[in-house]
Amino acid sequence: MKFGCCFNMLSNIPGGTGSEHLKLFRSFGYDYAELPLAEIMSLSKDGFDRLLKDLHTSGLPCWSCNNFFPPVMRLTGPDVNFNKVSSYVDQAIVTAARLGAKTIVFGSGGAKKYPENFSKSEAYAQIVRLLKYVDVSAAQYGITIAIEPLRKAECNIINTFEEGVWLARDVGSTRVKVLADLYHLEEENEPLSHIKEYGKAYLAHIHFANPTNRVFPREGDGSETLYRAFFNTIMEVEYDGRISCEAYSTDVQRDAPAALRLLKDYFEHNERK
Repeated sequence: MKFGCCFNMLSNIPGGTGSEHLKLFRSFGYDYAELPLAEIMSLSKDGFDRLLKDLHTSGLPCWSCNNFFPPVMRLTGPDVNFNKVSSYVDQAIVTAARLGAKTIVFGSGGAKKYPENFSKSEAYAQIVRLLKYVDVSAAQYGITIAIEPLRKAECNIINTFEEGVWLARDVGSTRVKVLADLYHLEEENEPLSHIKEYGKAYLAHIHFANPTNRVFPREGDGSETLYRAFFNTIMEVEYDGRISCEAYSTDVQRDAPAALRLLKDYFEHNERK
């Protein structure tokens, strides 16, 4: 198992990538960075080159990207410009590949949610069409797409792991799978049995936080029983990929090492059994 962090959640600059934390998280012992693709796509050439240099000097690789699409880009509804979207997809995937990403997370609730008075089934068909295109583009670089189900408060379509599996099935590619996020699972009261049922075939990536307030998890925060149930479930489906802390913090120096200790204590102990 490899452990990383979604750096956009910690950025000191609104809309930033959070790359200012790369060296710090390497010193904590994290394995990789998960960086926000839409924010990176808005960087100048010089800004992107600096990011590549920062990744190299930090020694922390970028193995995954989240925030695939900017919220202003319409992916559903009557105003979708598929030519514009597909052009963005091609450029974004090249950018992710240059970063070294092996997985791109497709949550993008602001871009994905469909407008009122628009057919949900038509919106769903638009997402299927989009992901089929994304799959072809991503396949050139060996990148997996992880569908991220989001709570209803953030998006009105694809809200559960099970719905993410149905979407992946309709796309019909072994490179399009699903992400499990403990925070969204709890917000939607989704049972862990859905991961047990579908996880071996479809679980591709994990986001992890204390679901009570979406901060870094730690021993003694009152959610240990939930964490262990979640960890036991992903071990049961033989998941051995990447887990990214997607969490807020008021004290990164305290919170990030504590979260990493919790993860390593569980998985290193159980992998030795």
